[in-house]
Amino acid sequence: MAITALPDYPWDLMAPFAAKARAHPDGVVDLSIGSPVDETPALIREALAKATDAHSYPTTAGTPALREAIVAWYARRRGVTGLTPQHVLPTIGSKELVALLPLLLGLRTGDIVVHPRAAYPTYAVGAAIADASAIASDDPAEWPEGTRLIWLNSPGNPDGRVLDTEFLAAAVARARELGAVIANDECYAELGWDGRWASERVPSILDPRVIGQDPSGVLSVYSLSKQSNLAGYRAAFLAGDPSLVETLLTRRKHAGLMLPAPLQAAMVVALGDDAHVAAQKERYRRRRQVLRPALEASGFTITHSEAGLYLWATEGRAAWETIDRLAGLGIIAGPGVFYGEHFPQHVRFSLTATDERIEQAAVRLRP
Repeated sequence: MAITALPDYPWDLMAPFAAKARAHPDGVVDLSIGSPVDETPALIREALAKATDAHSYPTTAGTPALREAIVAWYARRRGVTGLTPQHVLPTIGSKELVALLPLLLGLRTGDIVVHPRAAYPTYAVGAAIADASAIASDDPAEWPEGTRLIWLNSPGNPDGRVLDTEFLAAAVARARELGAVIANDECYAELGWDGRWASERVPSILDPRVIGQDPSGVLSVYSLSKQSNLAGYRAAFLAGDPSLVETLLTRRKHAGLMLPAPLQAAMVVALGDDAHVAAQKERYRRRRQVLRPALEASGFTITHSEAGLYLWATEGRAAWETIDRLAGLGIIAGPGVFYGEHFPQHVRFSLTATDERIEQAAVRLRP
């Protein structure tokens, strides 16, 4: 597929339903995209302001302070030890990395990119940009010869599913059999809610229980958009196999893909402070505790959703029928068909609305 043949942007299909929802007399409740509504913490904004004398070009590799901060964060928050600055690389948000990774890795026609069955659509878009083929599969035994890149997403968007260390280890082993790079999109890892993930740390693909001390062929991808309310900053990074990091660094240098220097300074502060992350998680916990029972009382069944920023739900009818019913209540959600053909009856509800709007949604949903 040529890049000119990319599919239409799926959210454009939501326009008539969004218009219907916005006509509600008590205002719209937008639970669709998942864009943070809470303020960026003051200590991060202050760090950005202090770094605005940015007269020199930034480095694609990131400042030494930023790379050290990423290494320290992985050890402290993810239980990943043994990283050095050569194992990490900042990126301009995580979406550009997801979209460009197949191209930057040199994939081409005939190569295969595997991604989850319930998946953020940019994994498949990235394959298309490189003229590779995308396959949706959650079973490592199904991953075919010719696979060059495997995307995992844990906790998942949209379904909130968490992959444990046993699954991650099996996935890495299969990727190595295939000679494929395996990347885990982990950007919701601080948001564990149910079951074991209410108390246990959501594992990284770089966890020693998964890879031992061998990161070859393995990448972890992370974003500060949700845990630090930095979606507007485009603050993300990757870590893993240093030879892959070096390859990506060189190719990103040629493309001029570099994070602005003030944002690098802000990221150092964000990565070093756990208090604001805990406070934001509590905001999402409160909203989830209001929205989930209201959805269940309204006839929805919640699927997975044990972690992450979303509730993945179905009321047993076509997703577009549900979206239309919700629009009549002044609520916008995301249809499951945006996340793969396997989920025609699911919808995704984001927790990124104010407390007042979440409470209003709960009132409208309850019979």
